[in-house]
Amino acid sequence: MKAWASSRGKSGKRKSWAEKVASAPPPVVKPVPVDIAGMKAGETMLVPSPALIAAFITRMPFGSGMDVKALRRQLAREFQAEVTCPITTGFHLRAVAEAAYEALGDGAAIDTITPFWRVVDEASPTAAKLACGIEFIRTQRQREGL
Repeated sequence: MKAWASSRGKSGKRKSWAEKVASAPPPVVKPVPVDIAGMKAGETMLVPSPALIAAFITRMPFGSGMDVKALRRQLAREFQAEVTCPITTGFHLRAVAEAAYEALGDGAAIDTITPFWRVVDEASPTAAKLACGIEFIRTQRQREGL
């Protein structure tokens, strides 16, 4: 019940994806508490924020792409961490993608939204969950030559 309630704003209405992205805590570097998701207890771990992930993807030039593992490695390097949390990265990557697609639906131009398709390809597990659908991702990747 708590998770459901946390997705609601003060008015009791469901938060938009953009609101979820905006209200997320900032990134933090801390030790991994226990062995989990391929990380070892005691390693230095970056727990990213959606804003950090969106900013990283937005800095990627048109026509360049990488997979989520490469994104996590690069973010860890930038924050002098050994690893980036794969669980949090997955949650936030989805939120960033949904917020971008939501903005597109609200009339934003394609070149003004976070180009999440540079990291999420049509074969990734995340792609199947997104409101935009796999065909949208495939089309954007083809447009960029990815």
